[in-house]
Parts: sequence; structure tokens; C-alpha cells
Amino acid sequence: MDCYNLTKMTWKEVEESLKTVTFAIIPIGAHEQHGPHMAESCDAVLAEKMAEKLGQKMFPHAWVTPTVNMGVSPHHMNFPGTISLQPDTLISILRDMISSLSHHGINKILLLNSHGGNQSTLNVASMTLTKELNIDIYYAKTTASAKQTIGEYITSPLFGHSCEREVSEALYLAPELVRLNQLEKGDIQEHGRWKQLRPGKAIQGFYFYEEMTQNGCIGDATQASFELGQQIVEEALENLSKDLYSLLKINKDVYI
Repeated sequence: MDCYNLTKMTWKEVEESLKTVTFAIIPIGAHEQHGPHMAESCDAVLAEKMAEKLGQKMFPHAWVTPTVNMGVSPHHMNFPGTISLQPDTLISILRDMISSLSHHGINKILLLNSHGGNQSTLNVASMTLTKELNIDIYYAKTTASAKQTIGEYITSPLFGHSCEREVSEALYLAPELVRLNQLEKGDIQEHGRWKQLRPGKAIQGFYFYEEMTQNGCIGDATQASFELGQQIVEEALENLSKDLYSLLKINKDVYI
């Protein structure tokens, strides 16, 4: 065993793992449209795959929990198939999961998120549940820390959803998610208020995704590759694991 994934373990194996486990990784995704070339389970599957890889890097110090496979996705609701949670529903699910983990002696949590629409909710969850449950709760985007690779190879001025970055990650982690014969560039709406509300602008606010893109994706998925996905994922995993060892003061030399 090279990863303590609770979905694959017996209670006896879980009990034995507690000799070295000090924290848990909760993968969080979404179920939403990803344009014409990616399955709607994309975020949930990528969160799960990333969590397992991170669990391998952090072995034998981490549990990987079951994936929260739906998220806060109201901006995608007008595309067929999207299922969205209310922010307070996601926080309630996390409260119950973290309370259960605490019962077993785990008091440090990483919420590993693959869906940008969850980030503001996870910020609130981290703050409120840390105080409420007296547990250290952190959150991170799966590959956001791969800044060097993304900065060097992603050239689209608008990317982040079913784009060359996300499709590349899927080609490396879960190629079954991708419809290679249907890859499209984002069909961007040239005019609209969405341009004034994007991250980094002076004013933030809600808009539906179809206000920005007619086909549900942005960037240029035709530029995606397995090799780019591998480089993004591995850089992110290296950065995440390095920071976790430092933040949680874990001794790398402790093995079973």
C-alpha cells in the first residue's frame, strides 16, 4: 500500500494506519458542464486523482477521504446536466465529514479543490469550521501552484475551464474524461458585463457562464497534451507536498 485511501481500506487497515497518520485530504470537485469535449464528472475525478497522488507523496502521514463530487456551480446551471449545491450545503457536508474524522483523532485537514466555483465557499468553511470544531482546516486548488509551467506554456488570455490546462491535466490523470475528436476552442462572447466581473477586476459579481462562452469552455483545448498535463500536475504535487510537510511539521523520516 502506497496511499491510505479510505475508500479502499478495511477498518483494521485504517486502525493500523493511525500509528503514523496525522492529517486527512478531502478531495472536492463538482458535477457541471465542461464544454463539448469533457465529461461532466471532470472536476470530481480530477480532485480524486490528485488527492490520491498527493496521498502517495505524503504516505504514511495522510488519509485520503471519499470525494465530495458535487460543488457550487450555479453559473453553469443553464447547460444541461449540471448539478449544483448551495454553499451552505457544501459546508454542512464538510462539517459532518470533518467531525467524523475528528472522532477518529484527525485534527488537521486539507480541502483539495478542483473547481474554482468552490473557492469562496471553502474560504468561509475553513474559517468557520476551524473555529467551530477547533481543528486546523486548510484549502488549496489542485494545480494552481504550478505557476512556472502554467506561465510558460499556457498562452490563452482567458483559460481555466475545459481549456488547454484542464484538458491536459485530464489527459495525464484520467484520459477517459476527454473526447479527443471533439476538442474546441472557447466560443467567447465578445461583449457583455462578464468582462468587468472577472477575477482581478475592480468589481466582482455573479454571471452565468453562457454570458462568457457559448460552448461552455474557454481557452484552447486543441493545444492540450499528455506531456503538458504531466508537467503541471507533477509541479503542483511537488509544491503542495513540500508546503504540507513544512506547515504541518511532519517528519519525513517516519515510515512504517
